[in-house]
Amino acid sequence: MKTLVLIAHPHIESSRVNKKWKESALNQTDVTVHDLYETYCDQPIDVKVEQQLLLAHDRIVFQFPLYWYSSPPLLKQWFDEVFTFGWAHGPGGTKLTGKEWVLAISIGSPEHSYQAGGYNLFSVSEITKPFQASASLVGMIYLPPFIEYRSNKISDYDITQSSIGYVKHITNTELNPKIRFRNYLKQLDESTLSVNE
Repeated sequence: MKTLVLIAHPHIESSRVNKKWKESALNQTDVTVHDLYETYCDQPIDVKVEQQLLLAHDRIVFQFPLYWYSSPPLLKQWFDEVFTFGWAHGPGGTKLTGKEWVLAISIGSPEHSYQAGGYNLFSVSEITKPFQASASLVGMIYLPPFIEYRSNKISDYDITQSSIGYVKHITNTELNPKIRFRNYLKQLDESTLSVNE
């Protein structure tokens, strides 16, 4: 499985969590890291290059810090320009169908503040509904996100643990329930064969 990590962090050099995640992803085989702010800070988005990157990968990880209950603005612009009508959605727009969509989000607040009655009123699942809807529109399979809460108060040790968890998450083929079920059936079949031998 080939994984593309699209990073949208306008100040990644001053970010402890996203910077470490990026470094960890760069050390993985079959993972391509593409930093949008590094690539397109002062120039227009090259739609054809971005679309080719998407076509060359099976899983797309969108990595960003939560800004005002959404992503930083360049990622929104990227969606607007790259997910074109007739290519990603609409008649003939099936280029992304069946590809996997994973969010990797760093959040400064604690987890308990993202729930009904909490400080932020809504869960992260509710806040990320536009991403889930976008994945559905373009035919992608939305998989469980990787979330790091309290990212602005996290210890060095916890950042290391977070980056280990992040890599395991974004490279785990069994995030996809269809693959997990297929692997389960394969194991079941193998255990049945060994019992019958």
